[in-house]
Amino acid sequence: MLRFYAMEIAEALKNILENIKCSAVKADRDLDKIKLITVSKTIELQRVIEAVNAGATILGESRVQEARSKIEGFNGEVEWHLIGNLQKNKARTAVELFDLIHSVDSAELAAELNKHAKNAGIVQDILVQVKLSEEYTKHGADEKDLMVLLNAVAGMENLRLQGLMTIPPFFDDPEEARPYFRKLRKIAERASAQGFTMNELSMGMSNDYEVAIEEGATMVRVGTAIFGARKYKI
Repeated sequence: MLRFYAMEIAEALKNILENIKCSAVKADRDLDKIKLITVSKTIELQRVIEAVNAGATILGESRVQEARSKIEGFNGEVEWHLIGNLQKNKARTAVELFDLIHSVDSAELAAELNKHAKNAGIVQDILVQVKLSEEYTKHGADEKDLMVLLNAVAGMENLRLQGLMTIPPFFDDPEEARPYFRKLRKIAERASAQGFTMNELSMGMSNDYEVAIEEGATMVRVGTAIFGARKYKI
């Protein structure tokens, strides 16, 4: 069964990478500036390892404790990204585990991360998550508060801002997500004009990553299209 999973995962990953390449060509973008985050949340470690063996280089997790168990059981060279909502009481562990935290949404959380990064003697790479949807389940800083948050982060010596992240509503038609991706890109352009580092735009998932790339995504977060519908809980 694991061999079957490995073949499925390898083929799915190959297809995703080919689609990313086609989207980059369509948008006249540099493929080297687009990263695939293989979303491994709720996926058991063996299947995650199969994805890495098939070429995944960056893994995305949503829960700190689940990620810890995988990272401790993993033997290999990959990046680990936190893509889910982060509570302040998990900030220290997040700094210990993750190369990049996508979901900084408040000055309070940023300050907590900065404190623990300073204690660890590191500079933590982060993205600021922006809420562009009215859905109550979506997290992120409101657009109107974003510049205040970016200025706060800029004053924290042990945080390194790399860009922005957003999660639009789910649409059956990925074209309906395009305005959200376009809006985040324009917000990033304005922030860049004010001197903030905007190297990364993390946006787009299994259903809409190709549209996100056309609108400027540098990181797309794809899980279901690689592992299938999630049936397992860690």
